[in-house]
Amino acid sequence: MPFDSTLTDQAARARRWFYAALAATLAFRAWLAWATPITGDEAYFLAWGRHPDWGFYDHPPMVGWWLALLLRISDAAWVVRLPALLLPPALALLARPALRAWFGARPAQADYAGVLLLLAPLSVWNVLITTDTPLTLFAFASLLLYARAVQTDRAEIYLAAGACLGLAFLSKYFAVLLGFGFLAWTVLSPDVRGRWKGLGLALLAALPFGLVNAWWNYQACWSNVMFNAINRHEGAQISWRTPALFAATMVYLFAPFAWYAWKRRGALLTELFEPERRVLHFAWLASLAVFALLAPVKSIGLHWLQSFVPAVVLGAALFLERAELERCVRFFAVLAALHVALAAGVAVTPLERWSGARIYDGLVYLAEAPQLLRLLAPYAQRYQLAADGYSAASILAYHARREVPVFGPGSSHARHDDILTDWRAYAGRDLMILRKTLPPRDEYAPYFRSIELRTIELRGVTFHLVLGDGFDYQAYRARVLAQVSERWYRIPAALPIGRCYFCERYFPDSACGR
Repeated sequence: MPFDSTLTDQAARARRWFYAALAATLAFRAWLAWATPITGDEAYFLAWGRHPDWGFYDHPPMVGWWLALLLRISDAAWVVRLPALLLPPALALLARPALRAWFGARPAQADYAGVLLLLAPLSVWNVLITTDTPLTLFAFASLLLYARAVQTDRAEIYLAAGACLGLAFLSKYFAVLLGFGFLAWTVLSPDVRGRWKGLGLALLAALPFGLVNAWWNYQACWSNVMFNAINRHEGAQISWRTPALFAATMVYLFAPFAWYAWKRRGALLTELFEPERRVLHFAWLASLAVFALLAPVKSIGLHWLQSFVPAVVLGAALFLERAELERCVRFFAVLAALHVALAAGVAVTPLERWSGARIYDGLVYLAEAPQLLRLLAPYAQRYQLAADGYSAASILAYHARREVPVFGPGSSHARHDDILTDWRAYAGRDLMILRKTLPPRDEYAPYFRSIELRTIELRGVTFHLVLGDGFDYQAYRARVLAQVSERWYRIPAALPIGRCYFCERYFPDSACGR
């Protein structure tokens, strides 16, 4: 075992590290959750929570369900972010007893694992409520249960692991990668009796959750499938930048672990011969291998890796020697302190200090959305507010507490507005479209009887307002909605269509591009 059981002083030191990290990170993250404005992605997911359903455009429904419950309490940022705020402590508190009871870890090992789960970079600063929040929780529970099932060969534990995998799948499709890790472990573990039966039981328990998602997609233009498998990958091409960015992300998240894994690669290979520990390693090895293969043609977002960090930490906690584990803790403690210092520096810096940055208009939009709405108030009685992008519309909708549609074709991302907004209801009405850039006059003229351009100044940023009288729905349908249908709702013939809200609403005589 990596730790000497007689070193009780080291166990006490590890326990002090755990409670200090728990208190410090929770306090910092609570402040960050309160002080950080709601982001565009969060505001977008909050729109899901206001209209709970069996599914939503981009992803399966879990985060929308969570937010629907939280919105019954309050829509304050710190309330809706509670799941994200409490996620790292929950992971740490789950990991410590599981490591001791199921994997034979000594108390210090378990405590240091908890510390690393608390001090991992994403655990320090990521307080945003996104689809990755429930995914990480359920994937972690599934991994622990599956590893335990391998040890005990008990059917009910395999079923519980599969149910958690299904809940993870209803959070985000990345759960499939964890299932792929289980499959890889099964194929490469001929020494484990009953491994195929266990995998079958887990998949059987996960199946109902997948069927729920498939049923909703069948009734909703296959929007999850279209977005994740087709639409979001338009323009993907080989680039040297994306692999370099992926490598930098790996260094940021796992540098000390990678160093010791390479330094003691022989011992790591030996570790892989222990079946239950092999499960923990395959959970992240299989997933990161898939991301590495995608990196030359796809930018791998930092948040994509969030749900796989706990598997790396658990594997490292069981593999590393005591001194190595302590060095990892100190490394991440220093990195966490740098993040805290950076956040404090940003908090005390006047917003105008960023006026020379390209993102300044976006920062003002985030931080001053309530003031922006007050400046728009004189137009509110006559004009329906809209925006030219999904992030901007979501932020305005969150602060205005009413729907703000997206005017124009938008992008392949975040198209849930296609479900929420029926443009037929706006025929003949007056609209105002808020933009951060000056619009060409002829961009909006075809869709209104008359238009007027105005500007609004806020903290040194000029926002542009298009005031359109008499919305021409038929022109908008012919020019914009037809383009949207052709570009993002061309459902492959292999997918049978039950219903499609977009085609039924605007093009009832067509069959989604078929």
